[in-house]
Amino acid sequence: MNSVAQVASKPVEQSTTAGLSLRPYAELLKLRVTLMVVATAWAGYYLGCVRGLSAWNTIDALHAMLGIGLASGGAAALNQVMEKREDALMQRTKRRPIPSGALTQFQGAVVGITLIVGACMYLAFFANVLCAGLTLFTAASYVLAYTPLKTRSPWATFIGAIPGAMPPLLGWVAARGLLEWQAVVLFAILFVWQFPHFQAIAWLYREDYSRARILMLPVARPDGRAVAREVIIYAGLLLPVSLLPTLLHMTGAIYFFAAILLGLANLYFALQFARIPAAPSAPVNRKYARHLLRASVIYLPLLYGVMMWNAVQPVLFWDAR
Repeated sequence: MNSVAQVASKPVEQSTTAGLSLRPYAELLKLRVTLMVVATAWAGYYLGCVRGLSAWNTIDALHAMLGIGLASGGAAALNQVMEKREDALMQRTKRRPIPSGALTQFQGAVVGITLIVGACMYLAFFANVLCAGLTLFTAASYVLAYTPLKTRSPWATFIGAIPGAMPPLLGWVAARGLLEWQAVVLFAILFVWQFPHFQAIAWLYREDYSRARILMLPVARPDGRAVAREVIIYAGLLLPVSLLPTLLHMTGAIYFFAAILLGLANLYFALQFARIPAAPSAPVNRKYARHLLRASVIYLPLLYGVMMWNAVQPVLFWDAR
């Protein structure tokens, strides 16, 4: 009976092991971040069809999202290859597949390079060459500029915000084949939004970043004044920047007033966060940082959702070609 039970259990054990073996690759590609990249790229693609009265083609849209998502995952993989030492020193990242030993740096590099190159070729064929070139620029700037700069200067956050803001622009270009002012506005909103969001994360994990010698602003300027100032400036700037889609006739009045309300709510939490210089080590400051982080995470999908819903013209859900 025991031998029968052992034989019967082998396929189950093998299938479980096979399933678990995919987990390191999912973590290597940062699937949650990649899904957010695809979601904002999808918004850009949708708005590009609305603005240009381009015919909506679901297959074309899925091709574009797949290419952009694969490039994002590839960049995430190469980021982890380059940051093996730093990730191993931080509590929040030490269980990632490369520092934990689940994958080697060589495996991560092969996956990352293959995905980026393959994604750009895929986009050039199924979307357009401009989208492919901008996607390559996005991945290269993230891996070759932002990643090594993180241990050298707090300006890494500014540099990293450039590739971080590219997805909606890439979606627009995939739909339209053109780099237009409306796409730049979508880029600008996401660019400005990132600073309060990332500084809230940096404040929550500043001990981790300090241990790994990653020069986020809370590490370089631990008194909190520079961090609070940057959060207020960018949260305040986000309010007028978020109104530009209506001024460019991309959206209607509903979006305009929704953007004002969302921007004021986000600014409120930024002003709360700005209290931290009074007592940088006070436990309550973690609460302010968590509230700001949560507010920023809620703000972005709501803003893009209303923007898409209140787009000035309906999408044509057919292919006119």
